[in-house]
Amino acid sequence: MLLKNALLRGGIPFIIMGGIALILYFQGEVSDSKGTFMASLIALFVGAATVIYNIDHWSFTKQSGIHFLIMLITVYPILLFSGWFTISSVWDAFKIFLLFGVIGVSIWLVMSTLAKVFSW
Repeated sequence: MLLKNALLRGGIPFIIMGGIALILYFQGEVSDSKGTFMASLIALFVGAATVIYNIDHWSFTKQSGIHFLIMLITVYPILLFSGWFTISSVWDAFKIFLLFGVIGVSIWLVMSTLAKVFSW
C-alpha cells in the first residue's frame, strides 16, 4: 500500500511535468525542457517520500530524519547536476547544500505546522 501511494504521490506530478518537458523539448526550448524535467524529478522524489509520514509506528523524529536522508540522496544531487547553479568548487556545492537545507527546513516547518493545525 505504501509503494502504491508513493508511486501515485510522486508519479502523477512527474508524468504531468515530464510531459510538459517533452513538449518544450519538441518546441525547441531545450533549456526550459531540462529545467522542467529536473523539477519533475524533484517532485517525484518529494511526493513519493511523503508516505514516510504515514508509517504510524515510527516517531515523528524518525520519519523526519528518514525523509531528510531520502531528500539528501535524491534532491541534492539533482540540484547539483541541474545546471541551475554554477559549481566550480567544493565551496559552491556546500553553498547549494546550505540552500537545500534552509529551504528544506522552511518547508518542513510550514508543512508540519499545517499538519498539526489541520489534523482532526
